Amino acid sequence: MAMLGKTWWGQRFIEALEGFTDSGRLQRGRGYRGDSRILDFDIADGTVTATVRGNVNPYYGVYKEPRYKTKIRMVPIPVKGWAKAIAHLGSNAALVSKLLMNEMPDNIDDAFAGVRLHLLPHSRKDFALTDCSCPDYANPCKHIAGVYYRLAGRLDSDPFLLFELRGLPREQLHRALSITPLGKALAALMVEESAELVSAESFFTRPSAAPSVPDYQSFWHGKKRLPSEIEPAMPPAVPAILIKKGGDYPGFWEKDGSFIETMEELYLRVREKNKEVL
Repeated sequence: MAMLGKTWWGQRFIEALEGFTDSGRLQRGRGYRGDSRILDFDIADGTVTATVRGNVNPYYGVYKEPRYKTKIRMVPIPVKGWAKAIAHLGSNAALVSKLLMNEMPDNIDDAFAGVRLHLLPHSRKDFALTDCSCPDYANPCKHIAGVYYRLAGRLDSDPFLLFELRGLPREQLHRALSITPLGKALAALMVEESAELVSAESFFTRPSAAPSVPDYQSFWHGKKRLPSEIEPAMPPAVPAILIKKGGDYPGFWEKDGSFIETMEELYLRVREKNKEVL
């Protein structure tokens, strides 16, 4: 079975649920996190809503497969708390660099320490609403647990979602960060620019005539000699930035192991295999 909470923040998110939920309902809730049970899943205005498919149980008079409506909402952080937290984030290069790599810094709660708050949930008090239309008297029930586990999976690949759950939409986060010096880099990364579509005359590349007859002698016998020594290339500031930008668990990655660690192992094998050729 796939690991629940692949990242440290996803695991911390699950630990909060496990701290105030019956173990039996948690066990059944793990089986309710898949697409066969959760028919629709949506996050809007900081509230998670889902429709969960229940079970037919003639013993309790349930002869038609039920559909239960489930809602989860975290306690929002006050506006003043966000202002102080954003100022801390925008002035800390270590925090900004990790967020640039789509990774939640392990000291993220330090940004909220000054206002005695925290971003990740710690207990039941961090949830303003956990509601389900099922007849189970317990709250959270197995349906809420299933939706919660699905939400933890989303957080693995999108840590910025945690800001939305705490009441700060991405657009507002972008505007707040854009006025801080280091936060400008993070804000620029969060803007999704749509490229303008340009129509083409043909799907295939068509050959075009040369403007003039090339001077082959000048091409092969250039007037300027090539340098005898070539300066070594400077290593990039952040190696493999395109791979690391998606984080350890990007959206397309379904395995339990880290995508970055898998790619590092792949490149190492390629280098070792072709060492003699190079």
